[in-house]
Amino acid sequence: MSDTTNTEELRARVKALMPQITNDIETLVAIPSVSIAGYPESTHAGLAAAEQEVTRVFADAGVEQFDTINLPGTAPIVYGEIPAPPGAPTVLLYGHYDVVGVGDESLWETSPFVPTRIGDAIHGRGTADTKGNIAACAGAIRAWGGRPPVGVKIVVEGLEEVGGGAFTNYPQTDPSRFASDVMVIADTGNLRPGTPTLTVGLRGMANVMIEVRTLASGKHSGMYGGAAPDALLALMRGIASLHDDRGDVAVAGLRRDAWTRGGTTEEEFRALAEVADGMPLIGTGTLGERVWTGPAITVIGVDVPSVDNALNAVSPYARAKLNVRVHPEQDPLEAQDAIVRHLREAMPFGVALTVTPQETGSGYAAQIEGPVYDIARSVWADAWQAETVYIGAGGSIPLVSSLHQAAPNADILLAGVTDGFANIHGPNERVLLDEVERTTLAIADLFGRLGARAGA
Repeated sequence: MSDTTNTEELRARVKALMPQITNDIETLVAIPSVSIAGYPESTHAGLAAAEQEVTRVFADAGVEQFDTINLPGTAPIVYGEIPAPPGAPTVLLYGHYDVVGVGDESLWETSPFVPTRIGDAIHGRGTADTKGNIAACAGAIRAWGGRPPVGVKIVVEGLEEVGGGAFTNYPQTDPSRFASDVMVIADTGNLRPGTPTLTVGLRGMANVMIEVRTLASGKHSGMYGGAAPDALLALMRGIASLHDDRGDVAVAGLRRDAWTRGGTTEEEFRALAEVADGMPLIGTGTLGERVWTGPAITVIGVDVPSVDNALNAVSPYARAKLNVRVHPEQDPLEAQDAIVRHLREAMPFGVALTVTPQETGSGYAAQIEGPVYDIARSVWADAWQAETVYIGAGGSIPLVSSLHQAAPNADILLAGVTDGFANIHGPNERVLLDEVERTTLAIADLFGRLGARAGA
């Protein structure tokens, strides 16, 4: 197939491939590949079935060289290659075949692992995050008859949703395997349906545990309340010190920069977050600063007496876990140290808080100046026939920083089939087939333009 194929020819080929791509999504979604931290035996069957199906999908698309990466305590990583034509660049395609659990199944309108067509959407766990992306990547290879004008490397892991296991820090130990000129991290998507989007920043993560023990046991609040140090009150006051009265993070040493590239509106954000009517948003500044380039501190778990089992007693013990989201370019350990220092110095009511660092993960900030991003911006715009926008992401993808270390000169593009209303990690997750088709076209067109540029 000629490497001079233009966008409109590819558009027609991708459209013709959509029944196959749709079937690939449905086959993958039907596999309950839920990952659990620690890779317990109970998860092996579902993850193994998904790994085998991902391999089949890419083999059917034209990938002939496979070499599964097996690491201790980690689900198998699908690795495949299509060698680059002489002088052509290599594009690495990344995804993951594991999914999060279904949560409260009563909130689902369809069975989570029975892919269901409703209009232009497929509903089911993993449709958007990120089995739809796997099918789109394979579809982009199919659009070139299995012989794209660039080299292609396939990397699809199976524990991304729980931190990646041993694979998270593996790429930099084996850089030749991941050597590439461009990486497409197919684990994000568009701001909204119909808006071509490239994610150019990922916040890092730094978790912290706080514990307070003040008494040997609970004491009658009538007899001791008012003087006996209440562990729960101390915990609450310490946590409250992390924000000012406007809801902005009040911890010295956490980086926050202005966001000047546009993004979602407050109305759209409220809809996406399902904010209750009349409820204010917290913090000040643009939404980009608050959710993409600024820190965020969320209480993700608290151990305290329950209301149903409440006693009239002063609490002797309380514990909370914090999830801290960090500026894409800030060292998460530096940010974590700032949180730990703040809480240890807080001394609510004179009570010392025991603060323990927990998990961390590095963020990522893309270098968007240069020919590859110029090509990508044009490719995504042509696929959607709309202007490409840049956004940040409040979450992190554990492997991106490691891949960047393994191939520091590679341009990294974060994009995919997901859109802001896909409800990933929630009930009724869905992917729009139009977004799948356009993502497939964008990746296929990227292959073509990178190959043409190399041959110019």
